[in-house]
Amino acid sequence: MFFLLHGDNEFEISERAADFKQKIGDDSMRDLNITVLDGRKITLSEVQHAADAMPFLADKRLVIVEGLLTRLASRKAKGGGEAASPGATQDFLNGLLEYLRRLPDTTRLVFAEYQLLNPRHQLVQLAGQQKGRTVIECKQPSAAELPRWIMDRAKKRGGSIEPAAATRLAALIGGDLRRLDSEINKLLTYVNARRSITAKDVDLLVSEASTSSVFDLVDALGKRDGRRAAHELHHLLVQGENPLGLLAMIVRQYRLLILVKEMQGRNLSPDAMAKELGQHPFAIKKINEQARHYRDIAQLEAIYRRLLEIETEIKTGQTGDVLALDLLVAGVAG
Repeated sequence: MFFLLHGDNEFEISERAADFKQKIGDDSMRDLNITVLDGRKITLSEVQHAADAMPFLADKRLVIVEGLLTRLASRKAKGGGEAASPGATQDFLNGLLEYLRRLPDTTRLVFAEYQLLNPRHQLVQLAGQQKGRTVIECKQPSAAELPRWIMDRAKKRGGSIEPAAATRLAALIGGDLRRLDSEINKLLTYVNARRSITAKDVDLLVSEASTSSVFDLVDALGKRDGRRAAHELHHLLVQGENPLGLLAMIVRQYRLLILVKEMQGRNLSPDAMAKELGQHPFAIKKINEQARHYRDIAQLEAIYRRLLEIETEIKTGQTGDVLALDLLVAGVAG
């Protein structure tokens, strides 16, 4: 069987991928039966080779391919490779469709795509012919939906949070689901799950400092102030921020900067931007000011692509997490 996880909710996709991993063998053999591939540069033969491998002392093996279908859907791929032209893209897709029909029973193949796929996509159609739920849409909750997401998350963690507290937490953190989940866990630990989390608890324990510091870090990068950017980065690390969690916050900030920069070209007001993006107006007003430090969208997109490369380097062990963040600051601010 193969599965499609797609949408702009990176947090949910990563959680569902983790659930797939937990179902592969026991703890001692699990890592030997899991392969994660970078779909932005993988070849069809490499996908087949990974999926054809037999599991080691387990019933199943898992292969996760990240970003392949998004790559194939784009006709703007640069350089060589199989996705360099529409014809080569279709050949890759046709070969993949043919292979999926003879995928070994011992392999679970998961495609993780960080944008929504067209329901008419050939792989979506093929996956839908399988039994069970094999196409899973992971959509980022809007600003209006965040309080309900927070309440559901607290319930899933074995506790509860009052509606006013959920609204307050959403206003403080915004749509960073990974950070929200971390704060919910902290709050539930504080109340020991004996009572509901209140707005007073949120104000007591959830600081705006980290969010402000990430904004300050990105602001310093935009102004090419390497000294200040390095200071803000290590201030956050000393505060106990997880490097990967911090990287996720920076990625989110740049994604919003790209969207806001595009809207500046349409002469939208900050309030109109906030409404279209489903974000808190106060946060978007700050990002609107920050986006003016960057000359164009292309500059922001180049930084965003580098951020995704850094995430891959960290997760595959090519570069240490703190070193990778230091190199990011040096590269952008320098």
